[in-house]
Amino acid sequence: MLRKRTREKLLDEERFSKLVSLACHDLRTPLATVYGFARTISRTDGLDPTLVSYSEMIEAASQQLAELLDELSLAARIAGGRYDPIVEPVSTAELAAAAAERLGAERVGVSGVGGDVTVDVEPMKRSVSALVQCALRHGGPDHVDVSAEGTELRVSPITPASAPVVVGADLRDLGAAVAVAHVEHHGGTVSVDGDTLTIRLPAP
Repeated sequence: MLRKRTREKLLDEERFSKLVSLACHDLRTPLATVYGFARTISRTDGLDPTLVSYSEMIEAASQQLAELLDELSLAARIAGGRYDPIVEPVSTAELAAAAAERLGAERVGVSGVGGDVTVDVEPMKRSVSALVQCALRHGGPDHVDVSAEGTELRVSPITPASAPVVVGADLRDLGAAVAVAHVEHHGGTVSVDGDTLTIRLPAP
């Protein structure tokens, strides 16, 4: 009986992860419609500036929702054993630069020559950016530094308040929680020592 219940629970978990993936897929169509029309309206000549501002806000919010759906879909595929990463070599310096480009050079400083790692490149760029963003969002600093040294990325400063959130122990940031699972799925690690977050990724 216990074995049967365990199997049923597993099947329920697999079914739930598939339902989440399906929901993420289906939500992208209406979201793309919202984004497309908002983009069209905001670029219409002669439109009231206030309406243009509102339309641009809808456009930006639509992009944020699309990113959240990507994160949720990735988490569901990892949890359901259906994530098969397409790994390629990329420099940790490139991953750090992508985070700075995504979040703003005024908020993220980048240093180090980096080194090659083997990961699913575009999803890993999002994951690294999510971890850096978590440090900014929950830690309080207006600026963080990302150092690319070999196969490691070091993010600082990490505050005592942000440390459990950025490693996924305190579930208050979806992006960080999914990023940790994503890095670990590749065989890497995410840890905090003092005021530094270290993201270790697999070498080629």
